[in-house]
Amino acid sequence: MNSLLSQQRCLNHAGREAVARCPVCHQCYCRECVTEHDDRLICAACLKKAFPPLARRRFRLARVLRAGQCALGMLTAWLFFYWMGQALLSIPTSFHEGTVWQGGWWEAE
Repeated sequence: MNSLLSQQRCLNHAGREAVARCPVCHQCYCRECVTEHDDRLICAACLKKAFPPLARRRFRLARVLRAGQCALGMLTAWLFFYWMGQALLSIPTSFHEGTVWQGGWWEAE
């Protein structure tokens, strides 16, 4: 294929002029269909092939771990407020009524 790149059309968009040729599959693409990876322009299909499925599995695992962290944070917040409520409930009623301060050693009778 020795023709000029300016005369080529994008493989995905027939109405657009090609601006780059993928070094892997040797097809011509417009600006929207190529991306820069490792200092070269490459098409989306070849870029997808460059990443192994293991990387995608790690991404799924990251989502599961993020959801677990969120659940752990919610549980921690719930436990904090539960224990604070229990602490407030353990305060004697006389403290709330103000009678706990009456009859102490500091009051002279």
